[in-house]
Amino acid sequence: MNDTSQHSETFSDRLLGASIPARDARLRMVRLEQPLAEILAAHDYPPAMRNLLAEALVVTALIGGLIDEEEGQLTIQAQTSNGIVRLLVCDYRNGAIRGYADFDRERLATLGANPSLASLFGEGHLALTFDVPAKGGRYQGIVPLEGDSLAQACESYFMQSEQVPSLLRVAVRTEGDRTLAAGMLAQHLPDGEVGRERLHVRLSHPHWEHVQVMASSIRHEELLDTAIPLEALVWRLFHEEDEVRVFPGAAISRGCRCSVEHYQSVIAQFPEEERAEMRNEAGDILVDCAFCSKIFTIVT
Repeated sequence: MNDTSQHSETFSDRLLGASIPARDARLRMVRLEQPLAEILAAHDYPPAMRNLLAEALVVTALIGGLIDEEEGQLTIQAQTSNGIVRLLVCDYRNGAIRGYADFDRERLATLGANPSLASLFGEGHLALTFDVPAKGGRYQGIVPLEGDSLAQACESYFMQSEQVPSLLRVAVRTEGDRTLAAGMLAQHLPDGEVGRERLHVRLSHPHWEHVQVMASSIRHEELLDTAIPLEALVWRLFHEEDEVRVFPGAAISRGCRCSVEHYQSVIAQFPEEERAEMRNEAGDILVDCAFCSKIFTIVT
């Protein structure tokens, strides 16, 4: 294998990118520790919700890491009208991630330790919104929350909305108060032809079939082992390839953008009569940030 990597090692809290030119494939990998701990600490999430939100944050980081512009943002939102999880939302912007889940605690307690995706969301849907100002603004794809995991639902998004064959693998482990999560995204890219092939043709492409088989062989224990560099996992999977290129991606941090200044600028856009309705008896406006569980006092 011809290694064209930069030889620093990536363990946790940084995206790793890779490509296999001869197979028209790209990879993204990530392992989350500190940012995940900070996000989960903002709320008293029970284990099932810790695992769900951790999976969602890994998926958000992997897909968000595909955006190649500094001001670009990905928002993933899972929502239902009849499920236990009323709202799950995460976003990614230039390496900064944040996430929050609103759920029915009493109903969740009846499900046991490892509830299924269907039992959590019922007939919900998953929306992926890409804000890419330099490439035309905003576009969104919506798919049903079907399958065994959020990762599977996102695979369906890429096949249905993007027509890009994709494989997502996410591993989550909670031990006491510590949750660790990691994942890998593998995708087959266009072959350089004018226009796009039909999906059923590309899904049976021999290059993609090979990449899919090799990528599927990764084990959860490998993804979660903080002693193994992510580069080493790429070599294990694709060491027989003539060329694999790896490159460091963005450092991942907890990125709640809430601040008094931010909320002042948002509230200033409302008409005075609406701002008057927001004020309490002291004349202040209280803003509760669900992401970081803080209340901001806005004086207007």
